Amino acid sequence: MVYRRNGLNPVIQLRDEMDRLVGDFFAPLAGGPASRSSISAQGYPALNVWEEADVIHVEAEVPELKSEDLDISVVGNEVAIRGKRSAGVPEGAAYHRQERGVGEFNRLLRLPVELDPNRVEASLKDGILLIKLPKAESAKPKKIKVEPGK
Repeated sequence: MVYRRNGLNPVIQLRDEMDRLVGDFFAPLAGGPASRSSISAQGYPALNVWEEADVIHVEAEVPELKSEDLDISVVGNEVAIRGKRSAGVPEGAAYHRQERGVGEFNRLLRLPVELDPNRVEASLKDGILLIKLPKAESAKPKKIKVEPGK
């Protein structure tokens, strides 16, 4: 039996966390000081992921973005969330502090089950993107009828 916390395999959780840690460590070296405000280096957008019987929910914080700023795609067990967040300050302005990331982002989420891309729903309200990802029929448990022996 594989121990699962929150429906995710611990090996997958460890791999995802190691990917994030290595990315965070090397990101400043790749682009110097400007990369500190880069969205990609920060694991943007922040996500919550939870599972119900037939659906996996992904909730992402995307403040100030509109639906046309986002691109969501699903293939197999992977969900990609792409978009671009602009600086929101006049060009040529001098920053005193820049902690909010700007630019293009691409967040790839690998899930433990196959998804049905034809039934995916996404909505955006008050800066929160909610994606409902129905599981593929092949990923759902099947009830097997037991026939009496002869």
